[in-house]
Amino acid sequence: MSDRAPHVELADHPSAAVRIVRRPLWRVRLARGWPRYVLYAVAFAGLLASARMALDPPRAALPGALLRGAPREDLAAEGFATLFARAYLTWEAQHPEAREHALAAFVGSGMDADAGLQPPPGSEQRVEWTQVVQQRQPLPGEEVYTVAAATDASGLLYLTVNVVRTSSGALALAGYPALVGPHASRPAQPQSGGQLREVSEPALATVVERALRNYLAGSPSELAADLAPGARASPPGIELALQSVQSLQWAPGAGAVIAVAQAQDQRGAQYTLAYELDVLHAQGRWEIAAIQMDPDTDT
Repeated sequence: MSDRAPHVELADHPSAAVRIVRRPLWRVRLARGWPRYVLYAVAFAGLLASARMALDPPRAALPGALLRGAPREDLAAEGFATLFARAYLTWEAQHPEAREHALAAFVGSGMDADAGLQPPPGSEQRVEWTQVVQQRQPLPGEEVYTVAAATDASGLLYLTVNVVRTSSGALALAGYPALVGPHASRPAQPQSGGQLREVSEPALATVVERALRNYLAGSPSELAADLAPGARASPPGIELALQSVQSLQWAPGAGAVIAVAQAQDQRGAQYTLAYELDVLHAQGRWEIAAIQMDPDTDT
């Protein structure tokens, strides 16, 4: 069978003769089917694009300065720094081998066995707690942690510890530590420069005081009477008795107040506490929408 189909064309003039032109069958089929093929190609390209988006979604590129200013959190390196600080600042002069044994995992052969600290004869020192208070990244792959360490002999000390990861991924010290001072700080500043507006509505003040009293006392059933539907409040873990509300001011923006209250626990310890309460006025009465937490989340 021939793969060419006859194609008949009529001349424009009625008296013209009929002319038969032969064309390849594949060209006829292609002319009839090309729109369908184009549609298939577009659909296939769309499927490929969707698959790529699912497997490798685009990520927003952060400015280089922002990346440098916010080093990636590395819990293992942070823990390494705090453990070293504890071993470094703990000693009993009569048993130096115990301290060297504790430091051996950190100093290896590249540093003095005592990490450069020689305790005075006959002295002792123990670390009560440690806490990383600052992290910076001077070079790629190197983290500098400032560790606050409370000691029973020297008080609160701040130690910087340089930590790097080796080519194998192991953690190592990048040098001797350094004793530094605390962060720069200043006396407490009143919120909004002390320009908050006092709450002048007695009904609101009454609701806030009653809600705080039940909140601090851990009385959820009584507290519920002043809570708005869906309100969030997580009472403290110890029972407190409200003594007084020293001040009640509107928080910046709208819909929240700041209450400074005095409270006492069961042992007699006195506390001055500040709470932010989200409030709303519904059906002629004030209600509490949240106490010291975001009303739209669990925190």
